Amino acid sequence: MGKVAVVYYSGTGNTKEMADAVAAGAQAAGAQVDVFECSDFNETMAADYSGIALGCPAMGDEELEDSEFQPMYSALKTHLQGKKVVLFGSYGWGDGEWMRKWESDIKGEGITLQTESVICNEAPDEEGIEKCKALGKAIV
Repeated sequence: MGKVAVVYYSGTGNTKEMADAVAAGAQAAGAQVDVFECSDFNETMAADYSGIALGCPAMGDEELEDSEFQPMYSALKTHLQGKKVVLFGSYGWGDGEWMRKWESDIKGEGITLQTESVICNEAPDEEGIEKCKALGKAIV
């Protein structure tokens, strides 16, 4: 089985809850899983993982968090070639535009997402948790 990294930023705890569910899904599928806050992960670590789940909530004008997550992601994205990658995050307003922009950016790097990204309005409900677990299974 593969080795999976779940890398996230969470301001309110909602995206952390999603990250924990992604990790649980990958573990249930037999993967060795490491969970990192984005400030504890860097592009050189990507080589150790066959699958990487990235989670970030919508911030500001529906953008990725720009002080910790965006710099890590900008350095990481060129190291995601050949990896199983999925995206997730929460939002409190808007319609998910930040995720559509993020998906477009990562696809522009030639990276194919393993499955549809998961977004949750505020805290994930039971359905959101199950979708996050499925996301984890998709990168094993």
